Amino acid sequence: MSEAVFTAEDFRRRALAQVAPLDQAWREHGDHVLNRDSILEIEQLNLRDAAVLVAVIDDADEARVILTKRTDKLRKHAGQIAFPGGGIDEADLSPEEAALREAEEEIGLDRRFVETVGRLPQYLAGTGFRIQPVLAVVQPGFVITPNPDEVESVFEVPLSFLMNPDNHRQDSRVWQGAVRHFYVMPYRERHIWGITAGIIRTLYERLYA
Repeated sequence: MSEAVFTAEDFRRRALAQVAPLDQAWREHGDHVLNRDSILEIEQLNLRDAAVLVAVIDDADEARVILTKRTDKLRKHAGQIAFPGGGIDEADLSPEEAALREAEEEIGLDRRFVETVGRLPQYLAGTGFRIQPVLAVVQPGFVITPNPDEVESVFEVPLSFLMNPDNHRQDSRVWQGAVRHFYVMPYRERHIWGITAGIIRTLYERLYA
């Protein structure tokens, strides 16, 4: 892999250049590798299909990634840092359609500014979701309008920060009676961890490692 310059154009090229099949690739990426003993357990769950939008803003030499802080009143993952996204509905024609719809509903991101450029391997969450990350490039000029029922705030993190493995710490805690290992990526006052950090780590491993 050539040296990264962390522009949206370079991100697009890397996303489109993925050649390895995605079907079972999730097993070899992110925090799934840190929790191999729990893979079988997670696969046995009745997982709901979901999609998130990994949206990279095209801004000259410093591409940035859109993240949200979920409100504290949500039933799942309340108060956590997350990509825009949610469950895939029957009316959604694809994970891309679901991710774009959810981004519009959650943060008001007009899909006319968004170009989807690929996918990552799915992320299987112990909280009951099979998540399909959808990679996208966002052109400048969009307006963010958070839905206050779902999103407390929206912020951007430089792609260069997230793709630097020096910023990927590992931590662990006991969850449902077992020790679970996960990535943590503190950025300023934000605490990026769990599913979101696992997807970011997978993005790094697939496109930049």
